[in-house]
Amino acid sequence: MLIRIVIMEFEAQYVADFQAHFEANKEKIRHFEGCHHLELWQDAENPCIFRTYSHWDSPDALEAYRHSTLFKGVWQQTKKWFAASPQAFSSYAIHKL
Repeated sequence: MLIRIVIMEFEAQYVADFQAHFEANKEKIRHFEGCHHLELWQDAENPCIFRTYSHWDSPDALEAYRHSTLFKGVWQQTKKWFAASPQAFSSYAIHKL
């Protein structure tokens, strides 16, 4: 299982737009082949910072999503609202609590 965390900081005036955009697309992403879990987290101290937390079958499954029409459409709009470059981290789940 591959865990993916993406940290995104948005311009304050676009936070509500991003949240609505995520809400409109979250189920499509959750049902993309190879995706087993997707959450959106908002930073406790800075409401302009969000993290997506997702579980994927493998790096190949994540790459298939990243090359999909769905991702390209979602990301094309999302990146217009950034205040800073996003950061992405991938890790393998080794032990489940």
